[in-house]
Amino acid sequence: MTMNNDDVTRRSIDTIRALAMDSVQKANSGHPGTAMALAPLAYTLFTRFLRANPADPEWPDRDRFVLSSGHAVILQYSLLHLTGYDLQLDDLRAFRQWGSRTPGHPERHHTPGVEVTTGPLGQGLGNAVGMVLAERYLAERYNRPGGYAPVDHHVYAICSDGDLMEGLSQEAAGIAGQLGLGKLVLCYDDNRITIDGTTEISFNGEDHLKRFEALGWHTLRVDDSEDVEELTAAIAAGRDETERPTFIKVRSHIAYPAPHAVDTAKSHGAALGEDEVRATKEVMGFDPDEHFHVDPEVYTHMDLHARGAEAQAAWRETFDAWSAEHPDLRAEWDRAWSGELEDGWREALPVFEAGEKIASRAAGNKVMQAFAPYSPTMLGGAADLVESTRTVFEGAGEYSRVHAGRNVPFGIREHGMGAIVNGAGAHGGIVKPYGSTFFIFSDYMRASIRLSALSQLPVVWVFTHDSVGLGEDGPTHQPVEHFAALRAMPNIWVIRPGDANETVVAWRVALERKDGPVLLALSRQNILTLDRTEVAAADGLERGAYTLWDSGGDDGSPDLILIATGAEVPMTLEAGRSIAADGTRTRVVSMPCWELFEAQTDEYRESVLPREVAARLSVEPGVTLGWAKWVGDRGDSLGVDHFGASAPGTRVLEEFGFTPENIAARAAALLQRAT
Repeated sequence: MTMNNDDVTRRSIDTIRALAMDSVQKANSGHPGTAMALAPLAYTLFTRFLRANPADPEWPDRDRFVLSSGHAVILQYSLLHLTGYDLQLDDLRAFRQWGSRTPGHPERHHTPGVEVTTGPLGQGLGNAVGMVLAERYLAERYNRPGGYAPVDHHVYAICSDGDLMEGLSQEAAGIAGQLGLGKLVLCYDDNRITIDGTTEISFNGEDHLKRFEALGWHTLRVDDSEDVEELTAAIAAGRDETERPTFIKVRSHIAYPAPHAVDTAKSHGAALGEDEVRATKEVMGFDPDEHFHVDPEVYTHMDLHARGAEAQAAWRETFDAWSAEHPDLRAEWDRAWSGELEDGWREALPVFEAGEKIASRAAGNKVMQAFAPYSPTMLGGAADLVESTRTVFEGAGEYSRVHAGRNVPFGIREHGMGAIVNGAGAHGGIVKPYGSTFFIFSDYMRASIRLSALSQLPVVWVFTHDSVGLGEDGPTHQPVEHFAALRAMPNIWVIRPGDANETVVAWRVALERKDGPVLLALSRQNILTLDRTEVAAADGLERGAYTLWDSGGDDGSPDLILIATGAEVPMTLEAGRSIAADGTRTRVVSMPCWELFEAQTDEYRESVLPREVAARLSVEPGVTLGWAKWVGDRGDSLGVDHFGASAPGTRVLEEFGFTPENIAARAAALLQRAT
């Protein structure tokens, strides 16, 4: 019997619930309750609002959907399957299993239709803000009067109690409200349940609508999550609001309509059990003996292919007309969406004169001004530290409610900044978004940095004041364990350039990487710019480590290798030359990036750090953890295996042994032990 519209709507919603229950039950792992409660909301978003084409999930002007409450990802997988994305029932059957396309939380690049990797709560909310930030910037840059508007889409997101409890949500929401990002519709699942029980015990003192209203948001409420028409009206009102982001509080009941599991904490993070699944299917009018069943009419009703293809075709017509009218903008568009800078950018980079003393943060600023004209869709900012980090595109305007400039004033919101930068990177069209702060405050944004690496996002993290050499602010601001901690993270390149010209190459590497983030660790203190006619070219940085200087010898093999990073490279070179003056065959290696060096061939690594040379000394003002890999069992490391101290930076470095004289003395002692 053919279903009427109300029947097929209800059957579709209940099918989402049934698929969620079956998938979690088969895996015996997952979060069924939230997916069941949110089925009407997700159905409404996907079938009545989302402009997306399952046949082309990367269509640039599609609406974006972000599930910040990533633990409920089976909801998203069920929607993607039912609406026609390349995700099959067998993929749902393989939920949370080895090698499947349906992991336990959403993963970008892993599942078609998943925009961002969410899991740590609050991250998806920040990602959604970053996507809207990107949309407005691109719209202001490319849209023209007369209907020539290739950028015009919304970001729809769902968040949970857990997302709103995390401080990141406050930071990201504050930025969105400050900037008036009106293309964002955020739906809050008010199910009042967490793992430990009801929110009465931990989250009952907030009026969420007043909170978001105070942050500058448009706020709405839906008192019954089962009322599709009420949901439709609220989402439409949010979509039509252009001056403010919209927050919709949706009252739901976790695990609805399970007879015994509804409104229970147990249904949040565990399979319901076979008996409860059967009972729930009976309540919904499903055959309890059927698993992963979908009525053909549900597939037909929910398929987005026709609507998505029509929307994309209309956009394509607009895009082609815009391209014909604005060919220069179209050429720039193509480069931006492929992640490329305009031709000639490499040649425009500065070359610093030997002998100049300049902090790598200041050198980095000059590099940014040089490549800025060649990267018109690159944007970013600092956590209220532009004067210190020097990360700004001069004359490019500030991002505000009235103008989407390239310089984003994130304020003192490191955690929010990290998630927003990732969202801008995931959006596409924004070439190399960046975030910047003191290196010590990478602690506040570690989750975002990790997700940029996991998601293979081409973003840049610029951290200055990279060592105890920053001085007077003392140990609370002096990073010591941070090099080791971030190098331990997979798929991130941590680069600590040794002078101004290495800083140029470091930025070049960062701009060219497409499969993950690059972290630049830059100095506050001035560094001597090396004479590259006397030492190797700074291009050696591209290989992670290189022989900067070698005193030579009859067979070319050194007796001693000194390895340094960052601001300590020039003093290590000075020490190496003094040692060589006594006849010791000495090599000085600049090693700005472990990860790039590890990626080189065995032959190249052997040419820089030959195994037979046991006398190796590393020099870096951070914990020595990890350096044994490069100096070997008989080598030595000059580092800082303790917290810093408050004093002028030069005094701190001297007290901790970072002088040419002490480096030479440590090397002499090492050589004596080796012989």
